[in-house]
Amino acid sequence: MKAEYINPFLESARIVIEQVANVRPTTGQLGVKEVQLQSGYIWIQIGMTGQMQGDILFGLHESVALKVVSAMMGGFVLTEMDDIGRSAISELGNMISGNASTMLYNQGIHVDITPPKLYIPDAAKTSKALTIPLIMDGIGELDIQVLIA
Repeated sequence: MKAEYINPFLESARIVIEQVANVRPTTGQLGVKEVQLQSGYIWIQIGMTGQMQGDILFGLHESVALKVVSAMMGGFVLTEMDDIGRSAISELGNMISGNASTMLYNQGIHVDITPPKLYIPDAAKTSKALTIPLIMDGIGELDIQVLIA
């Protein structure tokens, strides 16, 4: 698994979050780890087809997701993840992945993405992934995981 696969998603996430949440995120430590889809977290899965095949997962603690969605909605505070909140957080994953697929295309890598799937797991499911956290000051972390087939 090549580390450069995650860079377009990381750069896109920085740009999109800065635009929609008005926060300039910083990058955590890159690593390979067992990703656990834990309860209390919201996971956005975007599938990839083409020259890169696999999945991108964006993971946020539910409290962080609520803060991000509230920022996306111009400061309207959400206290629970309702249908509008789930739609907004899914769209965040879609925006990041769409921009990243354009960056990959500009690098000569042709990738199509699938519509986002939202997971709010009851039990842990594990996978190995290349992962990097994006730290949003005052909001929390967005974990980006790349699972390439």
